[in-house]
Amino acid sequence: MSSKTTRRAITTVASLILAAAAIASTTAAQANEPGKGASPAETGTHHETDTALADAFNHVDRNTAWQQTSKLKLNFPTYHTEGIAYTQDHIFLSAVQITEPTVKYTAPQDGYDRTPGKGIGHLFVMDRSGNLQQDIILGEGDMYHPGGIDFDGTNVWVPVAQYRPNSSAIIYKVDATTLAVHKQFEVKDHFGGIVLDKQTGHLVGNTWGSRRFAEWNLQGKQLSTWENPNYFIDYQDCQYVPNAKMLCAGVTNLPQTPAAGGTTATYELGGMAMIDLKSHEVSREVPFQRWSTAGHVATRNPFKMTADGNHLTMKVAPDNGEEGNGTEILTYEADVAPAK
Repeated sequence: MSSKTTRRAITTVASLILAAAAIASTTAAQANEPGKGASPAETGTHHETDTALADAFNHVDRNTAWQQTSKLKLNFPTYHTEGIAYTQDHIFLSAVQITEPTVKYTAPQDGYDRTPGKGIGHLFVMDRSGNLQQDIILGEGDMYHPGGIDFDGTNVWVPVAQYRPNSSAIIYKVDATTLAVHKQFEVKDHFGGIVLDKQTGHLVGNTWGSRRFAEWNLQGKQLSTWENPNYFIDYQDCQYVPNAKMLCAGVTNLPQTPAAGGTTATYELGGMAMIDLKSHEVSREVPFQRWSTAGHVATRNPFKMTADGNHLTMKVAPDNGEEGNGTEILTYEADVAPAK
């Protein structure tokens, strides 16, 4: 072989090696991009540009004219509803079936204020018309109470806790497509709601009555914890909102006036709050007083909100399966003033 031919062969081989390396590098980079082989939860990073919901919610106030636009009756036993999440193909609804109620102790025992009770944790999977497709049973032992849930674009995250404060919980990840269930980790304390922060890839949960928040990595290592400075409502169901925010809704049961029954009767105060996951501050908090068929405030438990520009749509399911007309998914809509 001539020296020229040898040089050409070496150059050709070198070019092929460089090209292969470039392809491998590109493939590896794509595998680490959200939506290209790895979910945001797996990569721990996510570039977000859709701030429509955060922007629109910043203009919600007590005078916002919410209108109920639809009511979807669920025709299967739903027990006590807790959280709701929407994917392209499914509606997910968490609920707890109580088989033995908890009983308050006269004095705390082993750090608990009540018996564990017994129950069954459900994650109902429906089509978008509300037809039940699958009932996923979640929980172990005394941990049977699913809480508020959230969908990160790939997985539905579900905390299942004991039905008492200062207890324990399991954090589950459910593949929204295959419905495969993965037990992510266990934590000390009752956590009744969870979201995945797509900017950090970390999970954020709230305890009984939403009095405290905690942040974990996906292996369950607690990274931070902070107290909730607000006592307006107890957050029941939350969702992640770009960028690095958490939108929650819930209820507080307040005593009535003496003429209306006093401490033996309660008034349900509902509301919504946007929480900044970086500063841990509540950036906006708004009451919400619309009522379900059974007479519950609409934000009592399951809650999710979307935005199309300045048009907001809220989905809630406040009634238990045995109340009123059974569990109904209520839709409320409102237009807010555009940002100036």
